[in-house]
Order: sequence, then C-alpha cells, then structure tokens
Amino acid sequence: MPHVDTDTPPDSLTVFAGFHRIAAGPRAEVIAQLRSRTDSQPLFVFDDTTGEPIDLDLRDDALPHATAPEPPTRTVGRPKLGVVAREVTLLPRHWDWLNRQPGGASVALRKLVEDARKVNAERDTVRASRETAYRFMSAIAGHLPDFEEASRALFAGEQVRFEGLVAGWPQDVKAHLARLSANAWVVA
Repeated sequence: MPHVDTDTPPDSLTVFAGFHRIAAGPRAEVIAQLRSRTDSQPLFVFDDTTGEPIDLDLRDDALPHATAPEPPTRTVGRPKLGVVAREVTLLPRHWDWLNRQPGGASVALRKLVEDARKVNAERDTVRASRETAYRFMSAIAGHLPDFEEASRALFAGEQVRFEGLVAGWPQDVKAHLARLSANAWVVA
C-alpha cells in the first residue's frame, strides 16, 4: 500500500466550533486566528497528529517565553548520537542469545528493531491512521448517527462501508475525518 502523505506537521492543529472547522495549521497560526475571534462560541481543538482533543490557552502570558537554557545533564548512553539508555527485561536465554551476536546485545537489538520497523511499516501506518481518526471522531461525532458502526468499519478496514455510514455527517467533520483516515485503508 502506498503511504498517503497528509503533510501534517508535528504541531498542526484543527479547530472546530460545533461541527464547523474554523482554523487549521501550525499552533502559532491557530492561536493568532483564535485570538482575533470576537464570538464566545465553544471551541474544540484537535492535535492533527494524534486526533486527540487538547486544551489551548489563548492568554498572552500562556505563550512560552525565552529562558536561559539549563546546563546539560550527564546521561547514560550516547547522547550525541541520540542514544538513550533504558531498561529492557528479558529472560536469561534471550540475554544469552543477544550476547552471542556480533556487536553484542545493543547492536543486535537495534538491528531487530530496525528490521521489525521495516517489515511492519505499512501495518503500523494503517493502525496509527485508524487510531487517529477514531480519537477525532469519538470526540466530535460520538453522538452522531451510525457512530458505532462507522467505528467498526474503520477498524475492519471497510472504507466503502465507513464512507457510507459517515455520509450524513457534517461536511467539515467528514472532510477532516477523510484526511485523518487517508492511510487507514489497506489496498490489496
């Protein structure tokens, strides 16, 4: 299955007022758009990467201010390479096997993880897209008709059925849901 690039930057947000999308884009731009609003309609802000609703503080004093950087702390691992030491619990036979591998346990584990990431990349992309779409639709459309059946269709990978079930939902909700679920469908 080809990966559909949804061009979602890591800090991208989408804001709804009721079922109408009123703002979308990078966090700073969304905050600026929302500060210029004069109405008091409740807003629902979603993280586009996770689909989760978030609280967004629009006060001027809520913005991060530049502060002096803290001195770096000495950590275990190879921080310059991005290596962070963590604990892994394995059975003795697993440690024995890892220690017999060329380069030792760390090299063997990194190779195993990289191989698994490559082999499972498509499945991980599909799963992540489904979970992101589900979080969004649960928060904004959980009470709409056919929500439960649409959720089942989403996780079953039944795109045509899913699209039919959400066809009667508000246009902006459907459009955002289509964007979030773009990678949720397995192409045979």
